[in-house]
Amino acid sequence: MKKIIKNTVYFFSAFFIFSHAQAAAPEWRLDFDHTGLYFSIDHIYSTVRGHFDQFEGTVMFSPDDLANSRFDFEVEIKSINTNNSKRDRHLNSADFFDSKKFPTMTFKSHAITHVKDNQYTVDGTLTIKGVSKEISLPFIFFGKKDFPFDKKLEVAGFEARMTLDRLAYNVGSGKYVDMGVVGQDVEVLISIEVLREK
Repeated sequence: MKKIIKNTVYFFSAFFIFSHAQAAAPEWRLDFDHTGLYFSIDHIYSTVRGHFDQFEGTVMFSPDDLANSRFDFEVEIKSINTNNSKRDRHLNSADFFDSKKFPTMTFKSHAITHVKDNQYTVDGTLTIKGVSKEISLPFIFFGKKDFPFDKKLEVAGFEARMTLDRLAYNVGSGKYVDMGVVGQDVEVLISIEVLREK
């Protein structure tokens, strides 16, 4: 009887460990060629679009282990690219990002929640120009599959969209808003593709 109980305990312990290992949030590496941090903002009657060329990120995600899933990013402000070097220098100046004093902006996630279907929300701290605010960022998990060019790898994808009030982070004094030249709200698109060994 003791042997049966002992074997039963071993079986369920092994099953629990195996199941947890299968569900545990794996770490993915960013596919930088297919990941982008994009933004757009109004300029009088036009829309200016740009992105950041240099960033790092930690992505750990599994729909079955949201407690241990996370998205952490650090973006180099000086890498801002709107396809206009004069404008990019102005955006790096004290008028806007002041990248010499505040070289990076960061996002640190605290919790991820499943909303429905493939829709999720990540709560975290966004820090820009020394100002930190708690935000809830909705995102879509497109799923995962074998990487077409290397069957030893899996690929997964995510997309997030949000609107940021740049003045809430002191990115600008508001004078260009008052002049009707540069908008206050910034539309942000984050497109992420990640890879990992199976």
